[in-house]
Amino acid sequence: MAAETKNPRPVPSVWARGRREPDQPALSRDAIVREAVAMLDADGIEALSMRKLGARLNAGATSLYRHVATKDELMELAVDEVAAEIHVPSAAGPDGPDWRAVVAEAAGSFRATALRHPWLASVLGQAGLAYLGPNLMAFSERLAALFTAAGFAEPGRVIEPVLSYVIGVSTTEAAWLTTVARSGETEADFVARLMPAAQQAAAPYAHLAAEYAASAAESADPAALREGKFAYGLDVVLDGLALRLPE
Repeated sequence: MAAETKNPRPVPSVWARGRREPDQPALSRDAIVREAVAMLDADGIEALSMRKLGARLNAGATSLYRHVATKDELMELAVDEVAAEIHVPSAAGPDGPDWRAVVAEAAGSFRATALRHPWLASVLGQAGLAYLGPNLMAFSERLAALFTAAGFAEPGRVIEPVLSYVIGVSTTEAAWLTTVARSGETEADFVARLMPAAQQAAAPYAHLAAEYAASAAESADPAALREGKFAYGLDVVLDGLALRLPE
């Protein structure tokens, strides 16, 4: 007699199971996710809970669990929701911009999205199997097409260092901007107030002292300074990738 077949354990991801139909006309998975993103943008990850989300939607937690089984699943959905905002231009053709310009535009769009949603970059590696979401899948596919058109034989390996750089920088920037926002000051005012203490702390260290002195001269426009640093670092990454292109 054949051994009884056991059901495999379900994959712990919202993308591995079907979508439930709404049990209330006003309550759907899309509505739940939109409200969750609004809460995340306003108050951060710590403030999000199924109970609070249900209260904002005038629905009990039980109703939410019909559509989203856990908070981890909710975060997967929220990540994919905002990933739709990331723009990847079409692959560069012979008469269009070179591949570096197109990649830089895509990287800049990713960074801008992460700064609009300060929680995003910090949870990308923690939100379950978020990369299986349709918007992130489409984003990865467009990047792969872009690098393939540029001549890279293994686009997946090229995407990883670019995204690692963008996510790393965006995580640091988002944390900084959250600190600035909590101060109630503009970024320029906050930097001006912080700079004397930073310069004093760096004074015993020659290289850091020189760096802070240069930053102080540019502190009137900290957003432009951050933009310049991001572009410089991205150029360094792309310089390295260019060496991998066949001649």
